Amino acid sequence: LSLVAPPKYVEVNCRKSVSATLSKTYNSRTQVNGSRSTIIITMSIKSFRLAAASAVLLLSAAPAWSFSFAPASIHHHALARPKLTAASHRSSSSLSMSAAAVATDDDNDPPLFESPLKGIARDYKMRLPLYGSDVADGLNSQCLAATLFLFFACLAPAVGFGALFGAATNGAIGTMEMVSSTAMCGFIYALTSAQPLTIIGSTGPVLAFVATLVQLAEKMNVPFLPLYAWTGIWTSGILFLSSITSASNLVKYLTRFTDEIFSTLISFIFVVEAVQNIGRSFTNPASSFTKGLLTLIVAVSTYFTAATLKGLQKTVYFNKGIRKNVSNFGPTIGVLTGALIARWARLSQGAVATLPALAIPTTFATTSGRPWLIPLLDLPVWARWGAFFPALMATVLLFLDQNITVRLVNNPQYKMEKGRRKGNMLDGMHADMLIISGLTFVTSLVGLPWLVAATVRSISHVRALSIFDSAGKLKSTIEQRITGLSIHSLIGACVLFDKPRSVLTQIPTPVLMGLFMFLGTSALPGNEMWERIKGLFKDSEKAPKERWSAVPRSVSTLFTAIQIACLGAMVYVKESPIGVLFPVVIALLAPLRFALEKTDVVKKEYMDVLDEE
Repeated sequence: LSLVAPPKYVEVNCRKSVSATLSKTYNSRTQVNGSRSTIIITMSIKSFRLAAASAVLLLSAAPAWSFSFAPASIHHHALARPKLTAASHRSSSSLSMSAAAVATDDDNDPPLFESPLKGIARDYKMRLPLYGSDVADGLNSQCLAATLFLFFACLAPAVGFGALFGAATNGAIGTMEMVSSTAMCGFIYALTSAQPLTIIGSTGPVLAFVATLVQLAEKMNVPFLPLYAWTGIWTSGILFLSSITSASNLVKYLTRFTDEIFSTLISFIFVVEAVQNIGRSFTNPASSFTKGLLTLIVAVSTYFTAATLKGLQKTVYFNKGIRKNVSNFGPTIGVLTGALIARWARLSQGAVATLPALAIPTTFATTSGRPWLIPLLDLPVWARWGAFFPALMATVLLFLDQNITVRLVNNPQYKMEKGRRKGNMLDGMHADMLIISGLTFVTSLVGLPWLVAATVRSISHVRALSIFDSAGKLKSTIEQRITGLSIHSLIGACVLFDKPRSVLTQIPTPVLMGLFMFLGTSALPGNEMWERIKGLFKDSEKAPKERWSAVPRSVSTLFTAIQIACLGAMVYVKESPIGVLFPVVIALLAPLRFALEKTDVVKKEYMDVLDEE
């Protein structure tokens, strides 16, 4: 975007890319003469950069599409964005201020790629001066409550994924590696990132990819860990290039349509995993009906205690201070309640009522007893170069997982202001991708799992730090680094010291399943896809009006049904043998959304409302 201001003209050249099938130019001129202003807005929509964007997003992993699509911002407000005011009797200084406003707005929509390090420098230039307040703002009771809650919310998935990694890699990467990676990487990320409210962790798609890499190593007859290390090294290199070229700008082609589906999917996974775990306590031959019933009671007690107390803030009971503090510590109180119920049952009924507990390794060592440093030279030279190809898929996976989650965290609804321009959801992404590339490199060298932004944990973190007004509306979010640093310091203490580890092994697994259900369901409020799903079962005449109520019910139902179908497809791919292609499905959501508008399946005026940012 360039702003040119000759003596009698102010010219704004806006160049946007869409697809190979669309090329238009919009010109609007008004001459600056005395009190009159001239605005020349030239908008050229071309295809090349969008094709490049799609190619980079999928990295040759998905077929090309022939229809055109562009960011929602282009369709919705392409001509409305410049805020130059051409009122009569306006001074030249007023015109300069308006021109500056245009430049600010235009900065919110950067090109797909920028000159090396420009995006990273911009992110840190906006965030680093606020580092002192990032520490000071985290010293309060609400941050303490968020730390205790997220400690359990991050440790439980780390232990669970560690067991799954151990089974998938035959013990090469296990629970100790996963918990160690969570503690180390999470601490470094909270310390150095531009968006410290994001929580990083392992995800199901990463597990599926690593399992596929194990199979590939067996077929190629090469050792797994060196192949894993070289794949990670290549991946970190590509992610590094994407960070210094500001390739994260590609996610501006993603809209609320994609955000809602992805967020609902992650919530769905958490709830289903918890329900399946509880169900196995009834069907497992090694268990009994008594244990199954107790598992159900403990999990449900944990969930309802956490959910009820968390919602106390929106009631009229007690005074404001009590409501706030009890609400903040609600999830932690829920964990303690479930643990006390399980302990009472074990002490009163004996072994018949003893539930499985959190399994944490007793010593700080690798799961298999191998050295921490991976022998890189054990992999043949041809395989070292060949690892570049699986690294392409790993790059797509980590790139999309990271940026979609950060985009959700940066949503303007959370009213965060530190280190970002108003309404901009891309700020901080480039610096954060630089950190992820560095962490991927280090974890590859020592055989630790790769970590990226974890959606449910990140959204739960943000919501735990949200401040509401007396009407229950979100007023602001506490932006700081202390909670992230504290959460991962506590996890690290569980790895290094015996006392914390022995305490945590007393917490029954059903308590964590109740916490999983709370994590999954607490991320749904505010998700308009979920609200429309509930609306399918409501009486439209009695139900309160929603933001999209002006859209015909048949259209909103069709739009929601398409999102549900996409959700089902993602679940199917994730659980199938081709689960490694899961990121490709995510990347295809963007062209699908614009195809719906382009083919008039959902008309533009309705799409503008349903998919409004």
